[in-house]
Amino acid sequence: MPRPGWTNMAIDQALLERADTCGEHWLRMYRWAPYCLSFGRHEPATVRYDAEQILARGIDTVRRPTGGRAVWHAQELTYSVAAPYSRFGTLQAAYLEIHQMLADALKMLGVTASLAGPGRTPPLDSGACFAHPVGGELMIRGRKVVGSAQFRTGNALLQHGSVLLQDSQSVVRELMKDDSQPVSTPVPKSWAEAANVAEAITAAAMVRWQGDWQPDIDVAGVLEEASIHYSHYSSAAWTWSR
Repeated sequence: MPRPGWTNMAIDQALLERADTCGEHWLRMYRWAPYCLSFGRHEPATVRYDAEQILARGIDTVRRPTGGRAVWHAQELTYSVAAPYSRFGTLQAAYLEIHQMLADALKMLGVTASLAGPGRTPPLDSGACFAHPVGGELMIRGRKVVGSAQFRTGNALLQHGSVLLQDSQSVVRELMKDDSQPVSTPVPKSWAEAANVAEAITAAAMVRWQGDWQPDIDVAGVLEEASIHYSHYSSAAWTWSR
């Protein structure tokens, strides 16, 4: 069920805490309603984006617990993985393994995706997430289609990201105070449906990952724990803190 941005971030926060305190492993896929512009944890949103235009257009915003740069959550499917840090070894190993699993999922759909080669990470004030590929991210015919970010706390990590189903990231550029940022290469229109991608990701994860992974279901306990974080992620003070 699609949820507002602040609810989605609160749920991911709750799953991260469960992974840290209880050793649980979570794979979750979700959508956003209303569509939402999310900022990375340390992204200078007040400098880069036009808050007045965003308000005038009635665009929902949220700041993620993870790093990275802005993403427009519309024609995309978001995934999140919350697990003990030891499950993957290092943050970089987790990043690559999760992306390789996603590549396997796309292959099930008949789509060949490759991992971007090593490269310099763009600065946080360089604009939209999908304007620049980073080493290890997924590419289809030279176009970045999966952008991910991480956060580690205690003994656990959270990695979540967007699988871009259709090119709609131009909205991010429209909302910048400086619109001179590079324009990303368009994604082929409607190359996959969200439900099909979610099913493929679930299947690929079951093949690659063994262990006690929790199913992606609406658990009352998770929602109750997530509610503790609602006020934080819905707060303008947090969203526009930088």
